[in-house]
Amino acid sequence: MSADTPIRLQPHEIALLRGGPRAAVTVAVLGLHLRGSVEAGRPGTMRTSEPVVADAVPGRTPLPLTPLESAVQASLGEPCGLRTLVKRPDVRLAVALTRIPLAEAGLLRYPLLGPTRAARRHVRALGTLHTLPGDRRGLTDHDKLLAVALHGEAALRVLVPRFALRAGLVDRAEVGGGAFPSRSPRGRGTSGAGHSCGGGGGCGGGSD
Repeated sequence: MSADTPIRLQPHEIALLRGGPRAAVTVAVLGLHLRGSVEAGRPGTMRTSEPVVADAVPGRTPLPLTPLESAVQASLGEPCGLRTLVKRPDVRLAVALTRIPLAEAGLLRYPLLGPTRAARRHVRALGTLHTLPGDRRGLTDHDKLLAVALHGEAALRVLVPRFALRAGLVDRAEVGGGAFPSRSPRGRGTSGAGHSCGGGGGCGGGSD
């Protein structure tokens, strides 16, 4: 199996092969965020919001939600963090159903459902073919989902740094061995404390 395999994998499926359920759910969350359906809530949490169509094309119907995206959207009616979201029953069921065609295609092995050697080779080949973007300019929503599926937190820090940090999808960037605090003990702000995004995208120049 190579990167041009006839099996066409969706970004959340690639993420599942690369990083397991957490990675797949992260891609689903990002997909909903790009549609305007999920936003950051209290620090480290996410919640549903009024949906809008991002990158809408006149005369073209938006792509339907994947079953995993639908489960995530329904589960985020009650705000929560990523760790809790991954454990919610509807989301776990959607992840389990996502695994079935991957296992049937020989990409997941029974009984533990870890990726096969062929699946790992395929994901590595895709990562080589689709390298980590330096910024988000000119990227479609699919490009962004694929980048996060293949490169995880590094891509989140480039593409949606503010949302990823506020929603708890990434840890705060570490400098000198310590993470940036959200505020100083006596309320004196520290430089960059509220906007430490890391990666190549930075936090300046608009929202994400």
